[in-house]
Amino acid sequence: MEEGLTGLVLFTVAVAALSTALILVPGVAAAYALARWKGPGRGVMETVLALPLVLPPTAVGLVLLELLARDSVLGRMLDAVGVEVVFTPKAVVLASAVMAFPLLVRSARAGFEEVDPRLVAVARTLGSTRTQAFFRVTLPLAWRGVLTGALLAFSRALGEFGATVLVAGNIPGRTQTLSLAIFHRTQTGQDAEALKLAGVAVVLAFGVMYVTEAVTRRRGARGLA
Repeated sequence: MEEGLTGLVLFTVAVAALSTALILVPGVAAAYALARWKGPGRGVMETVLALPLVLPPTAVGLVLLELLARDSVLGRMLDAVGVEVVFTPKAVVLASAVMAFPLLVRSARAGFEEVDPRLVAVARTLGSTRTQAFFRVTLPLAWRGVLTGALLAFSRALGEFGATVLVAGNIPGRTQTLSLAIFHRTQTGQDAEALKLAGVAVVLAFGVMYVTEAVTRRRGARGLA
């Protein structure tokens, strides 16, 4: 059981890390665009990106399942190049990434909105391009917001269940994460094992959220300074 538990924990952490890495660049780009764009369509884009936060996770999983099914356009394209996603570890990472994406965007956007545009303007007048100003001024000043968003996304991915069970299934040793294992143990009457796994999940979540709160407090202290 201990070997199985270790493998389960490592797989869950790996999925959370990979899903966070997958959404980091597009999430930061979306957050920056929302923080700077004030034109038409901004509200619609904000709403679309926030949908996974308010939709039932099973609804998100169903949409992903339909999009990736072999008889769908995307599914046929993936099948043509020999890529299988549904009911594989790739589906676990994808579902976790989709569910975690809004948390990264919201926190990173708040970080970018705290950056004084005048500082960016000064960098531009000193010869920096828009891209150089972003990496030299904007991102270094907004890094705590980006880091907080990444940690929140990671913690969300650690506990993902609803979307994952539909698009990846609950296959022990292949697609089963901690949350899925807890559900499976409960359904099969293994309550003691389920409680043990729940305790491990609590420890992991506590550690991530403790770090997240520490970063958030530093952001608040910096803002008041």
